[in-house]
Amino acid sequence: MPPDYRAVFEVNFFGAVALTRAVLPAMRARRSGTVVNISSMDGLASLPGNGFHSASKFALEGFTEALWQEIEPLGLRALLILPGSFRTGIETRTRASGAPIGDYAVTAGAFRAIMNKATPDMFPGDPARASAVIFEEALSPTPRHRVVLGSDAQRRIGVKLDQLRAEYEAGKDVALSTDFPGSGEYAVL
Repeated sequence: MPPDYRAVFEVNFFGAVALTRAVLPAMRARRSGTVVNISSMDGLASLPGNGFHSASKFALEGFTEALWQEIEPLGLRALLILPGSFRTGIETRTRASGAPIGDYAVTAGAFRAIMNKATPDMFPGDPARASAVIFEEALSPTPRHRVVLGSDAQRRIGVKLDQLRAEYEAGKDVALSTDFPGSGEYAVL
């Protein structure tokens, strides 16, 4: 495995986990505080050519979702921020690793080509506005678990949720057919 893939997880997932573990003892002692984890629209809706970044954000989503269930009874909160494309200079730092594979020219290759030609105006999000929203949400008396930021994130996550709902409903009979007869009434979760 190339080291740059592991580095993505070190920053996006393991770094957030380590920081969360470092701050939770003091938060538990105070019975107050909010963990704010920065996911991405890619944490719910992956794109071809972006699998490792998305996987690291999917992992952060799962970790944070479990975390809020564990800490809310203690008066603590965990908040996931799902930003879209923001003008943070990312277009100058994002580079594909490895040689392109011809078979993926119209999928991952297309994404790679877009990122190689990215300019700031391709990113609609305003970091200053996002920061203000994150601050407000972290202190809100009516907490949410996820905050989507940016029109592109709202659109892409909405499409993904529609797809998930359609697949979920279409597979209902198959899902129910795999239980032992009568066992559903005793399910633990």
